[in-house]
Amino acid sequence: MKKIYETKTSFADLGDRKIAYRSYGKGTPIIFVNRFRGTLDTWDPLFIKHMSKRFNVITFDYTGVGYSTGKMLPEIVLVAQDIKDLADALKLDTIIVLGWSYGGLVAEAATLLYPNLITHSILVGTNPPGQNEIPLEQVFLDSALKPINDFDDEIILFFEPKSAFSRAAAKASHDRIHKQIDVSKIPSTMEAFQIYFDGGAGFREDILNFREQLKKTKTPILIICGDHDVSFAVENWYAIFNQMTNAQIIVYSGTGHGPQHQYPELTAKSIISFVKHIH
Repeated sequence: MKKIYETKTSFADLGDRKIAYRSYGKGTPIIFVNRFRGTLDTWDPLFIKHMSKRFNVITFDYTGVGYSTGKMLPEIVLVAQDIKDLADALKLDTIIVLGWSYGGLVAEAATLLYPNLITHSILVGTNPPGQNEIPLEQVFLDSALKPINDFDDEIILFFEPKSAFSRAAAKASHDRIHKQIDVSKIPSTMEAFQIYFDGGAGFREDILNFREQLKKTKTPILIICGDHDVSFAVENWYAIFNQMTNAQIIVYSGTGHGPQHQYPELTAKSIISFVKHIH
């Protein structure tokens, strides 16, 4: 079967490392910032296709992950620099960031660290900095830490197993992604997993006071979540959302950790509308 959307993998040579990226469509650049264990191959190509009707979608692999070279970085602020370095290498003066899951933490850090670069921040299936009341669920750890995830794991990790619609959407998304995936590029060792977790722990410790900064930033922020996210509960946003300056939140019912994979067209339309109307 034909792939929905494919493009060549390019590399930004940053001297000490090479950042792998792919570019789709034309328009305002939006950099997709990936989840725990995510690579260039793990975004749903239908979501990319819908987003690239309005934006120049740029996906990339973090330093030391997937197709990129270098050593994985243990601190979110260091990972966030990948976004700035890639934008500089591509000669982009301003960008939108879209961060999913762990990538949402990275996108939040980049939004606060590089306010002159980032015009809008889209946060998908993620949580705010600092301490949050609802922890991740054990079912996340039971599935997420396997060396290789199968389809049943994906339903638990990214969708809502109790919903027939969500399970069907999971199968459709899985089939789209697996037409073009190199499983060998996906981080699969406990050593790699621990680096991600160290970054998350530092983000919760929040020594740079990002939680308070996020409340005050005037950068437009769109938060998109499922109502049952086993890793980043949407309820954790409620503690700070009414203190944020320029934010909107969308919650899909019967949806898990990957709302943009369950509703690729609807999510893309919401993001496009947000960027068009909110400044």
